[in-house]
Amino acid sequence: MKSVSGCRILLIGGAGFIGHHLALELKKQGAEVSIVDGLLVNNILHFSSTGENIIEHRLLYLKMLNQRQEKIRNADIPIFIEDARNYYALCSLVNKLKPDVIFHLAAVSHAGISNKTPYSTFDHSFRTLENALDACKSKVDHFIYFSSSMIYGHFKGGMVTEKTHCDPIGIYGALKFSGEKLVIAYNQVFDLPFTIIRPSALYGSRCVSRRVGQIFIENALQGKDISIAGDGNDRLDFTYIDDLVNGLIKVVESENSKNEILNLTYGESRSLNDMVNILKEHFPSVNVNYLPKDKLTPDRGTLSIDKAIARIGYNPRFPLEKGFVKYIEWYKQFFKSL
Repeated sequence: MKSVSGCRILLIGGAGFIGHHLALELKKQGAEVSIVDGLLVNNILHFSSTGENIIEHRLLYLKMLNQRQEKIRNADIPIFIEDARNYYALCSLVNKLKPDVIFHLAAVSHAGISNKTPYSTFDHSFRTLENALDACKSKVDHFIYFSSSMIYGHFKGGMVTEKTHCDPIGIYGALKFSGEKLVIAYNQVFDLPFTIIRPSALYGSRCVSRRVGQIFIENALQGKDISIAGDGNDRLDFTYIDDLVNGLIKVVESENSKNEILNLTYGESRSLNDMVNILKEHFPSVNVNYLPKDKLTPDRGTLSIDKAIARIGYNPRFPLEKGFVKYIEWYKQFFKSL
């Protein structure tokens, strides 16, 4: 194991939900962290633009995004506002910063939006990845790519491992799986060391992606009903952001992570009804409506983390009862500040 202290790390798309949490923890542990982000996808420019059809949540999410920026500034983490679709600009930054490690987080990280806007999703997710890979071949020690649990498609038997056959459904999962293949190809052709990360159902503070737990809490705080697609028995491997970040740091620290695919989740699926029951402990009067399930939503479950435990010493600490309660408490405090 090596320390991240003193390691030069560049986060492409690092001003997003995962990225800013990761950047703050890396900096805290002594890494030389830099961020490149165009702030276009699900970020400040998106929510600031009057051309976007956003009414209800614009001001709420802009405040969250400004909090991200404030925390990044206060931590003295340099952020370069650049569109990763610009190949030459990205190459210039990589040459200037000379990172040891690159995390590639730039993407349209929402399956529903991806299916509605496939060209934009390809442009921001796949084009940026190809640019990043080409910009850093033969120049970095470790390229870390964020894939998704959606690449598995339907979970047969309720659990998947990294060796499970992948059969993604829809644009988002297909692009993520294609991204994995491209990363592996760059390793084959240019000997670029990589790690592919497969997270699942992330939740935590300052997320503006409208993930299921976020919607539940926001609606409960505003006295609105919550809606569930299906009967509530669908299971997801809900993962608190702190667990993922701690796992990612172990990926950087361990040589055993190189040229591997790793599930980084809590490692135990829970039903949507489980999440609702925890929510009701804090908002007893919340009402739940059950709606038809989208045919493009795969039946998921648990992602085995046995490989991550064995290879990098991954040790998630936040079951839903602990992590989701922390998220609820954060949201309550955030709403008080509005």
